[in-house]
Amino acid sequence: MNLLAAALSMSVAGLAPALAQEERRARVAPSVTAADVEAVSPVLARHLRGTLLGEVWSRPGMSARDRSVVTVAALVARNQATEMPFYFGRALDSGVTPAELSEIIAHLAWYSGFPNAVSAVAAARDVFAERGVEAEQLPAASPEPLPQDEAAEAARHRSVSENVGPVSQGVVDYTDMLFDDVWRRPGLAPRDRSLVTLSALVVSGQSAQVTFHLNRAMDNGLTREEVSETLTQLAFYGGWPNVMSAVPVVKDVLAKRGG
Repeated sequence: MNLLAAALSMSVAGLAPALAQEERRARVAPSVTAADVEAVSPVLARHLRGTLLGEVWSRPGMSARDRSVVTVAALVARNQATEMPFYFGRALDSGVTPAELSEIIAHLAWYSGFPNAVSAVAAARDVFAERGVEAEQLPAASPEPLPQDEAAEAARHRSVSENVGPVSQGVVDYTDMLFDDVWRRPGLAPRDRSLVTLSALVVSGQSAQVTFHLNRAMDNGLTREEVSETLTQLAFYGGWPNVMSAVPVVKDVLAKRGG
């Protein structure tokens, strides 16, 4: 049974339909059993069951859906494929639509690399097949784009052109594609794209990019409480050092925004 699926099963014993679903999902990507974890590290088993899946996922301040978005982004950004089937399924159960999961994976191709996104496709393909997700439920390749703030986009383009252009015009050109195409796709709300991007940056240790994207996230509707809970969630899925490295940057952004 998948490690996290097994741990979750132990924490919600007695819920037969849910357990049966976790059993089916676990077969998508077999890992180690709960007994294996207990045999190797009883304290890991305790914290996996109680602290992470018990306490952290139940914290107020962020919905289970948004915790799923953050967690999926962290797994894809770090190419941690073993647990993707469990968490992709959990995301769908928490209200993330197949279209949104599809868009998250596509979005992260730009922020964590296309190979990482392709690895996530392999996991999502099996989860979609198990749940009967059809092609019509997924976003079109070239939908009508969302409107954008022309003044803000012009300022972003000028900044990238001035700072990056002398080094790599190709990066400038494809950055324009990223913001003019990927960010304007309607299959994922701008606020959720920002949450995905912020999560990927933090767990990848890319603190230098957090200032711009955290401001963008909050402009797109992410609240201070949700920012706080995003960091809490990411500490468990990306490690304390990456989150601690991001904290001073986040603190500076919040201070400048009056918080």
